[in-house]
Formats: sequence, structure tokens, C-alpha cells
Amino acid sequence: MDLNFTPEEEAFRAQVRAFLHDKLPARIANKVKAGQRLSKADQDEWHAILNERGWYANHWPQEWGGPGWSAVQKFIFDHECALAGGPRIVPFGVNMLGPVLIKYGNEAQKRYWLPRILSGADWWCQGYSEPGAGSDLAAIKTTAVRESDHYIVNGQKTWTTQGQHANMIFCLVRTSKEARQQESISFLLVDMNSPGVELRPIRTLDGDREVNEVFFTDVKVPVENLVGEENKGWTYAKYLLTYERTGIAGVGLSVAALEKLKLIANKVHKNGRPLAQDPLFATRMAKVQIDLENMKTTNLRVIAAVAGGGVPGAESSMLKIRGTEIRQEILSLIRRAMGPHALPFIEEAQYEGYADEPVGPKEAATAAANYFNYRKLSIFGGSNEIQKNIISKMILGL
Repeated sequence: MDLNFTPEEEAFRAQVRAFLHDKLPARIANKVKAGQRLSKADQDEWHAILNERGWYANHWPQEWGGPGWSAVQKFIFDHECALAGGPRIVPFGVNMLGPVLIKYGNEAQKRYWLPRILSGADWWCQGYSEPGAGSDLAAIKTTAVRESDHYIVNGQKTWTTQGQHANMIFCLVRTSKEARQQESISFLLVDMNSPGVELRPIRTLDGDREVNEVFFTDVKVPVENLVGEENKGWTYAKYLLTYERTGIAGVGLSVAALEKLKLIANKVHKNGRPLAQDPLFATRMAKVQIDLENMKTTNLRVIAAVAGGGVPGAESSMLKIRGTEIRQEILSLIRRAMGPHALPFIEEAQYEGYADEPVGPKEAATAAANYFNYRKLSIFGGSNEIQKNIISKMILGL
């Protein structure tokens, strides 16, 4: 089933496709389609291309450098990018912090930080989770004590994605010992190059080092780096998470992954015929395709509901749950299609220029690595179990 758009929206989709055809570097698109890792240089290059066209911050208002797109246009752009092999935009600065600054930041913060996000002068990471505060985010223990014109920050953050590339981190910190957990949290912008900041990499199951621990020891942060009001950071954190969770649904990414799965299932043979004709495998493929079509419809309904400028609530949790489950199932089927060829995980095979032939079909080189890596989808951004709690409270009133 294709998506049904108005003539104006179809014209916009054609414009996006033409842009991707002309401007998306084939080298980068090929790496994305092969499931290979992108370097920081690859991501910076793509961000710069989008920014030159004015499409990098595609959900920002025109006043601050966005294109002024509708919610449907944003959906179309993300969908077409995924199908073309466009890299997923690194979300921390432009998709997470940007909207928070636009809504809650003061004028000076907007005029300083927003242009630096667009230009790439700052690479941001997210300082939310801690060893004892993941899904229960309000349990954070990192403290920020005000002394005159600065805060002194002490504590630890973990699972800090791409922190090894970042020069800035936006953090949830505890600024009061008196109030309730949610009422004593503030939202602070911290320079990663400040004395007392230490970053340690965490090696993940697929062999990558994309996540990190970040330690703060008596780190001085200027008071002007406080976003909004002191002890009101929980409000800003929830606002940010609605953007993160809706984006995690990744409809376009799942559509692209499903197309890859279909190609593999028609190429790989079992008992003398394509795997796509195996009754059990074909049934699982059909089920995940039906689930994906249903999620497309739900996503478009959410888009229609917030077209007037609102922010999704429990709907973003619904999309996060189903979107992550669907992507995990597709990646699981790709790994299964590779059979025993997916067993020998060769880390170097994920890099461009790997000289030796991978074991079995070329798709086998990254099948297991991507399967293992994306087990995280149902955990980060608030685990799916926590999302079900949110839905039960906000929709069912339980």
C-alpha cells in the first residue's frame, strides 16, 4: 500500500526525491544501505548538505532557520531519505535540544546556540541516563550546586550516544534537595571540554563504541547555561522526549529495511527455491509488513492531530513501542535469512574498503551486528515497558 498525499504534497515528494538524487553522495548512501557504520565526517558532510539547502532543521520555525514545513512534509522528507539511503540525522542538537531552546530558552540562548547547531560548530550529546536512573529518569543523582555566577556539577551519566564526538552535552541535574524528585531537576548545557569532565567508552555487543560514560567532578558551568527556570527541568525533559520517541518509530527506516529483507528473501534459496516462498518465513514477512502498514496509518493520524503546532503525548509512546518492535523483527528476519553465514561476526567487514570477501552473501557481513545493535531500540528513549505505563496513565487513566 502506497501513501496517499494531496497533489501539493506529491509535488513536494518529487522535489525531495530530486534533491536526494542530485545531492546525496552515493558513497554515503551505499554505506547506509549496507548497514555499515558512518564516520563523524560522513555525518557532518550530510548535515552540511542539508543545511545548505535549508532542510537540516526541518521542524524548526522559519524564524530560526527552519523551512517552515508542515508535519506531513516532515514525514515525507524522512520517509524518502530512508528509502534513498540518506543517513538518519544525528538527533541530539537539531531534533532534541533545538525545540527545547526554541520553546523554553531565553533570547540570548536562542541567538547563540541555534546558529551553532545549524552550522555544526557544536556537536551535542544527551546527558539523561545514569547507572541508577534510566527508565526511572527522575531518580538522577548528578548534582549542580550554584555558587555565585556558576554551578558546580558532580555525578555520572551513562549510555551517552556519540559522546566521543561531542563538544557539548545537555544534562538533567539535581539542583535542590528539598523538593520532590521531579521538582528539583534542572536542564543545564555543559561544555565537554571543561576541566573535570571525563569520558569513557563502552564497547557494545556488536563491537562498536558508540556509547559512553561521562563523569563530572567539580565541573564549573556558567549560570547562563541554565535553560528555563531552575528546578523546572522535568517539564523540558518531557517535552524533549516526545520528539525523541516519535522519531524512534522510524517508519521510513522500517520501510527501507523491509525492502532489503524482500530482496534477500528472493535471492537466498532454501530447499531449491527462494526463501520468500518458504511458508513459515513468508508468513513472518507478511505479518511484519501488515504491522508496518498499520503503523504508517497511525503515524499519519498523529501527524494530522498535531498539524496545528501541538506536541504528541501518549501517541508518541505508542509509535515508539510499535516502531521499535517492527524494526527489530525485520532485522531478526534478515539475520535468519543469512542462516549460518551470519554466525562469524567480522567487525572489519562493516568498514568501507574491507578487502576480503565476507563469509557467505555480502549481506551477511552486517546482519548479526545490526541485529545485536538494534536490540537497544526497545530500551533507549524510555523502555517499551515504561511507554506502556505512560499509555495506561494518559489514555486509560489507570
